[in-house]
Amino acid sequence: MEPHKHVRQDGSVYEHTHIHAHDNEHVPHCHGGHTHTHENTKAVLNRLARAIGHLESIKKMVESGRDCSEVLIQLSAVKAAINNTGKVILHDHIQHCLVEAVETGDTEAIEELNRAIDRFIK
Repeated sequence: MEPHKHVRQDGSVYEHTHIHAHDNEHVPHCHGGHTHTHENTKAVLNRLARAIGHLESIKKMVESGRDCSEVLIQLSAVKAAINNTGKVILHDHIQHCLVEAVETGDTEAIEELNRAIDRFIK
């Protein structure tokens, strides 16, 4: 991977390269103007695919007139799956992006994470 530069809030510039084990298995992820990979991308994509499939099943339940309580129970399962997917993303973000942000003094990344958490838990 190519090294890239960042500017800290104090105006100083630093350069680094994101390198993770098994980079060939990861999908690049963008945030804060730079691209890097995460270890759990495949797991997140699998979880999202399952949640999408589950939502499609719920749609068919509604179309076929299934009992509302059954639909609500299935919707609750999808909400839990989405929340758990968010936890995986958050854990990955903290391990990689946030640690790096703290090490480099990037307070903007910390503020961005706080805003994302606030939106996620609404």
